[in-house]
Order: sequence, then C-alpha cells, then structure tokens
Amino acid sequence: MPTLIKVLEEARACRLCADGLPHEPRPIVSASPNARLLIIGQAPGSKVHESGVPWDDKSGDRLRQWLNISKQVFYDDTKVAIMPMGFCYPGKGRSGDLPPRPECAPHWHAKVLSRLPEIQLTLLIGQYAQRYYLGNDSRTLTDTVAAWRDHLPTYFALPHPSPRNQFWLRKNPWFEKEVLVELQKRVKKALL
Repeated sequence: MPTLIKVLEEARACRLCADGLPHEPRPIVSASPNARLLIIGQAPGSKVHESGVPWDDKSGDRLRQWLNISKQVFYDDTKVAIMPMGFCYPGKGRSGDLPPRPECAPHWHAKVLSRLPEIQLTLLIGQYAQRYYLGNDSRTLTDTVAAWRDHLPTYFALPHPSPRNQFWLRKNPWFEKEVLVELQKRVKKALL
C-alpha cells in the first residue's frame, strides 16, 4: 500500500479534471499521518490557487478565529490535515466560485483518509462536504449546522467562513453563541 507521502505526491500531480478547469490545475491538500484534526472544505479560491497555501484568505482568517488556533498550529500538518472536496480552484461563476469539481472526492478522499489513522475530529465546512459525508441531501445547511450534535464525535458541520456569509451569521446568532463555544472545546481536545 502506498504511503501517505506517495498518495499526496500523486494527488498534487493530478490532472483528472484539467479539461474542466479555466486554468492549469494546482491541487491543494495538506496532511501527515499524525494529524488529529481534519478540515474538509469546498475548494480553493483564486487567492489560494495563486499562493498554493490552503485557507490563505479572509475565509481562512475567520476559520482560524472560529477554531481559536494560531496560524502556526493551523499550518502544522502533523496536527491539522486539510483536504477540500475539490483540490483545485474551479473558477468563477455568476454568484461566486463554481462548485468543487466532482471528480476529486470520489477519487482521492478514501486514499488520503485511510492513511490518517490519528484523526479525532473532522470539520465539514459547507454544503458540499456535508452532503458527501453526511448524505443529507434534503437538509439545508442551516439545519445541518444546527444539528451539529447529531454528527459527533466524528464530524462537526460548519457553514463556510467566507465574508460573503455575513448575512447568514447575522440571521443565525445561535451559531456564534452556542456552536463556536463547543467547536473550540472539541478542537482543543482533538489537538491534545
């Protein structure tokens, strides 16, 4: 069985969906066999595509604030693994970035996950990750996040931390008052 290092090398060289991207593929994934927290988001944005650093944008700043962890901890792949639903920036749509490419998760996720034996908690950020891992096609993102207890101890469902989600956060004050408090406790425990 190939090591995680080998699988990550193959994933970073992937060209599976190259014909469906508006630019050269640049797969973004970060992990170590010792990682204890796994973050599964949507897909890299344009800034992350340029830098090659996952969550290297305003969304990442907010996510680190939600988790109450420093950049140093966040980018330590022996503690935190980062694997989006789509490894490459999918391009722009009419109302924001396009959805993650559908090829990535079925092709790569099981290969990476099987080599992450120490994961204590997986954060499912946004509807694409939540639908893929929780199979809740009939629930809204709000319903899924509000039912965060139902997915523990394995998963913790979160909205996307994008600045575009300001309206959602204002409309759902329970998220910051209740959910973030528990999220921070569980992240701290997972990283111990």
